[in-house]
Amino acid sequence: PCPVPPSPSCSPSRNDCGIAPLTPSPSPGPALRPRAARPFSVVVAIDFGTTSSGYAFSFTQDPEAIHMMRRWEGGDPGVANQKSPTCLLLTPDLRFHSFGFAARDSYHDLDPEEAQNWLYFDKFKMKIHSTSDLTMETELEAVSGQKVRAIEVFAHALRFFRQHALKEIKDQSSSVLEGTAVRWVITVPAVWRQPAKQFMREAAYLAGLVSPENPEQLLIALEPEAASIYCRKLRLHQVIDLSSRLIANGIEGDASHSFDSSFRQGDRYIVADCGGGTVDLTVHQIEQPQGTLKELYKASGGPYGAVGVDMAFEAMLCQIFGADFIESFKAKRPAAWVDLTIAFEARKRTASPGRATALNITLPFSFIDFYKRHRGHSVETALRKSNMNIVKWSSQGMLRLTPEAMKELFQPTINNIVRHIEDMMKKPEVQGVRFLFLVGGFAESPMLQQAVQAVLGRSCRIIIPQDVGLTILKGAVLFGLDPTVVRVRRCPVTYGVGVLNRFVPGRHPRDKLLVKDGREWCTDVLDRFVSVDQSVALGEVVRRSYTPARSGQRKIIINIYCSTTDDVVYITDPSVRKCGAITLDLPEASGPERREIRATMQFGDTEIKVTAIDVATNCSVRANIDFLSN
Repeated sequence: PCPVPPSPSCSPSRNDCGIAPLTPSPSPGPALRPRAARPFSVVVAIDFGTTSSGYAFSFTQDPEAIHMMRRWEGGDPGVANQKSPTCLLLTPDLRFHSFGFAARDSYHDLDPEEAQNWLYFDKFKMKIHSTSDLTMETELEAVSGQKVRAIEVFAHALRFFRQHALKEIKDQSSSVLEGTAVRWVITVPAVWRQPAKQFMREAAYLAGLVSPENPEQLLIALEPEAASIYCRKLRLHQVIDLSSRLIANGIEGDASHSFDSSFRQGDRYIVADCGGGTVDLTVHQIEQPQGTLKELYKASGGPYGAVGVDMAFEAMLCQIFGADFIESFKAKRPAAWVDLTIAFEARKRTASPGRATALNITLPFSFIDFYKRHRGHSVETALRKSNMNIVKWSSQGMLRLTPEAMKELFQPTINNIVRHIEDMMKKPEVQGVRFLFLVGGFAESPMLQQAVQAVLGRSCRIIIPQDVGLTILKGAVLFGLDPTVVRVRRCPVTYGVGVLNRFVPGRHPRDKLLVKDGREWCTDVLDRFVSVDQSVALGEVVRRSYTPARSGQRKIIINIYCSTTDDVVYITDPSVRKCGAITLDLPEASGPERREIRATMQFGDTEIKVTAIDVATNCSVRANIDFLSN
C-alpha cells in the first residue's frame, strides 16, 4: 500500500504514503477524560533494574498497604534489601534455570568447563538503553559469549516475577484471582525512547503477564516519576535531610523547620533517580488543590549509574594485569569473574569519603592461579610492575584499594551526575526549586551523597527517603492504583509526519517542488503533532484525517518522524529521523466514495497511543503504532 520511495504521484496534500490529511485540526484537540480503570482487584509493580529488581503489590480494596516481596532464597550477607540481583541463568539448551541470587549461586557452583556452555546474563538492561536501532531481533551476549534474542531474556525474567508475585498474592488473598484481575506495572527509565518502552511491553506479552488484546492491563511507569509520586507523600520521620546533618557548618538556618510544612509550600522539586545503569531527572510541581503532578521540564539523564564505578574497577584491573589477560580470564573462567565483580560490588557499598583505611577485595584463587600460568609471574609482581601506587597487595590474597583508589573509581561517575543536576537547575523552568530528592540504589552511597551536598546543598535542600532503594517500587504501585496522578508531562522530542503543502516561490527550496495536475506542491514538509518540551495534559489529543490513495486500499501506513529540536521544517532536515509508523487497517468500503479516516493520538501518557475511526460509518478502525520494526 505504500510506494517506496515516497512517491510523488500522490494526490494533493498527501504525506509520504499515499494519504491526504483533510483537516489539519488545531493541535492538541479537546481533552478526552482519561478512561476509568477497569475494576482490577490487585496492582503488581515490577521494578526491573540494571543491578537489582523486585516487585511489590497492593489490593485495590486496601490501597494504603503496599506489600513488599518476600525475602528471597540466597542473598548476600549484610544486605537486608528485599530486591534481588538482576541475573538470569539459562541451561545450555536455552531453557530457564534460575533468576536472582539462585542464578548467581548456581552459576558459581558450576564446573569451570561446564560453565562455558551455560548462559549467564547480568546488567543486561543497559543494552536496551544503549542500542540505537532496537528491534525484536536485537541480541544479548551472555558472560560466556553466546548470544540470545534480548526479548527472550527479558521475557524469562518477567515470567519469573509473574510466577513469584501471583503465588504470593494467592497466599495472602482468600478469593480466587482471574488473570484479568491483576494490573501490572513495569518501570523503565524516563530517558528511554518509545522503542525501548514498546520493547518492554512486547516482552511482557511474551512472558504472559497480559495479552495484547488487553493492553490497558499493563502500564509502563517512568522510574523518577514513580519515585516522585511516592516522595510527595513523605513525612519528616521518613526522610534523611542531608542539610540538617550538616547544620553545624551553618549551611542552612531553618533546617529545624519541619520538612512537611515547607515541602507543601515549596511545591516544585527535582527527583534524581540514581540507579545502577542510568541517572534520570524529573522536575515536578504539586498542583493544588487536587495534589496532581505537573512536569516542568522534559526528563533528562544518561548512562551515569553505579555500573560506571564497576567499569572503572575493571579498567583498573586491565591496567594492572593487561586487558588481554582479563578478556581471557572472563572467557575461560566466567563464574570466577562474576565472583570477583560481586566481591567488588559488596565493598563498593561500604566506601565513604571519611574512610581512612583501605578496602580489601579478595581475588578468587583461580584468578591468582590463572595469572601465574598465563604470565609466568605472580599477581604481586604484576602490581609492583604496574606502578599503581594506590592499590596494594596483601599476603592474604587480597587487593587493598586505598581511599585514593576508591575516590578515583567513583569520581568520573559522580562528577557526571552532579554536573547533570547542576545543568538542569540552571534552566529557567527549574528556577526556584527548593528540594532535591535523591532516590535509587546509588543514592545510598555516602560518596555520592557528600558530593551532591557539597556542590548543591547551598541552593536547595537535599532529601533522601529512608527506604531509598524501594522508593520507585512503592511509587510504581501508587501509579498503578491511580495512573491519572501525573496530569501534565513534557514531550521528550518533536513528532510529526511528512505532508505536501502549496509551493510558495522564495519560501520553499526548488528541490522540493512537485508539479501535479498543473499545481505546484512542496514535498517533505513536517506536519508537527507535538513539539519538544511542549506541555501535554493527560487525555489531550491530536487529530488528523487521512484518505486512502485509491479505492479498495486495505491499509494506510503513515511514517512518523521525530527530532530532538523544534527548529525543523522538512522531514529531510539533518536532525530529523524516521522513528516509527502508524498502520490503519481499513475495512472494505461499501461504495466507491472517497473515505475519511480520522486518527486520534495521545502524547500525554507514558506511551504514545493512537485510535482511529471511519468517519462515514463512525466505526472504529484498527490502528497500531510501532516503533520497533524500523
